[in-house]
This record gives sequence, C-alpha cells and structure tokens, in this order.
Amino acid sequence: MINRVVLVGRLVRDVELRKTQSNMSVSSFTIAVDNRQKGSDGNKTTSFIPCTAWNQSADYLSKYAHKGSLVGIDGRLNQRSYEKRDGTKANVVEVVAESVTLLDSKGSSNGNMPKMDEPVDDSPKDDVVDEKNDDVSTTSDVTDDDLPF
Repeated sequence: MINRVVLVGRLVRDVELRKTQSNMSVSSFTIAVDNRQKGSDGNKTTSFIPCTAWNQSADYLSKYAHKGSLVGIDGRLNQRSYEKRDGTKANVVEVVAESVTLLDSKGSSNGNMPKMDEPVDDSPKDDVVDEKNDDVSTTSDVTDDDLPF
C-alpha cells in the first residue's frame, strides 16, 4: 500500500507547539493549498489541510515559521477518532509530516531563519538503544562546522 502526501502551502496561523508526557515536541498547524480547479463562480478555491509535525521538525517550525510562511510538507495521511469532552465521537484526517521545508525566500523572512538545504526528517521513532549496555544513545559527534547554517 502507498500512503504518501506532498504539499506546498502557506501557514494559516502560527504553529502551536506542545510537549508529550515523554517530552517529545509535537506541533499542529494548518496550511492553505490552492486547488487546480476553479469553483463554479470562476474563482480559485483553497483547501485548508491540518498537519502535525514531531520532534525537531516541530521545534524548527515553531521557532522559524509564522503565519503566511510558505512550507513544503512530505508525509503521510493519518485518520484517527476520539471522544470529545461532550461525549460525541469525532474523526480527524490529517497529514503527519515526515519532512518539512521552509520555502520562503531569504528576502521575505525576518532574517532570523537559518538556511536549511535539506528537509528535516523527524517522524516519531523509538529511542535508539545501545545493544552493548542498553543505554539510550544521547551523544553526537556533530560540530558547528557540520551544521548547514
């Protein structure tokens, strides 16, 4: 089966960042995407797509993206149901972003956004466990010179 979604659109509002109980970052946001076909009145139509990003992607978006930012999303479609506070059942269809890229040109940003040549692939994953001593891997050999910004 194939479940792949690629979208380019603008943020409808600022990104909402939250932390899970296990301290993972998660952000919820909506992007506006122009449809190819025009409406019956001849005007263009827009779809508003709810999206979710995790971990570094969520942190990055909440820090550098803002309402109106042009973003590229590569991810998968996810459907879930839950019970609302009033007891009624609700269904949600959303895009879970596995890769997020800010597409605004340098001149249109406020100058605070670092350059990202590669999209951040940050779908939720299990912690990496070192098989030798069963410790969660927390160190990295990355220096400032290795960073793309």
